[in-house]
Amino acid sequence: MGIGTGIGLFVVGAILAFAVNVDLGGYINLSLIGYILMGAGVVVFLISLIFVLRRRQTTATTRTAVDPASGEQVTRSTRDSNDPLV
Repeated sequence: MGIGTGIGLFVVGAILAFAVNVDLGGYINLSLIGYILMGAGVVVFLISLIFVLRRRQTTATTRTAVDPASGEQVTRSTRDSNDPLV
């Protein structure tokens, strides 16, 4: 599931909630189903957005020290990408 799935669920739910006006004899309330799909679409969209933003975080560390044997300055750079486990 991704961002597109969340948007798709929201759109289908909005169509059922606001555009469809069909009476099914009281057994199924299409407006309620539309609102439920809209809520699910928002939840899926937000979860997908959190995973996308979390995947792009990187940490860069630079350390500089002097080598005691030769007296030269040594620089070490480390990049850490905080990829999610999923």
